[in-house]
Amino acid sequence: MPAVHARAVKSAVNELLRSTFPADASCAGAVRRAVTERLAALLPHPEQIDNAAMATGELFANAVRHAGRGPGDTVTVAVECTAHSLRVIVADGSPVPPRARTTDEATESGRGLAIVSALTDGWGTAPPEPGTAGKRVWFTMKRQGAAGAAP
Repeated sequence: MPAVHARAVKSAVNELLRSTFPADASCAGAVRRAVTERLAALLPHPEQIDNAAMATGELFANAVRHAGRGPGDTVTVAVECTAHSLRVIVADGSPVPPRARTTDEATESGRGLAIVSALTDGWGTAPPEPGTAGKRVWFTMKRQGAAGAAP
């Protein structure tokens, strides 16, 4: 399913991508592809691109599962970078913050934030953009191999 709104932008804040998708699990592949395509020219290591795409997919899945309430609901994905780091932000309409859960081997869900933690350098939450409802959940990664970045 295509994005509702997608644009590639370059601004003072180094925003590389901002796309809005329907809050529907069938859009997860399009979300991962959009992030992968933007990062392919930016990150020299395929493993880091894969990790960013997988972590984004987990945050998108959480947004759909916990915040997607109706057919008009959307999730916005943004990718920002500096010379040394990458930040991916997933925004949804629910004000309820995510919480990491402890799971056991038999549990079928609830591992999303643990996966994000394992694949990235950190994650957190932020208030929504001014004038919107909900929250933003983000993760950061160091840019491996970028000029001046730590290895």
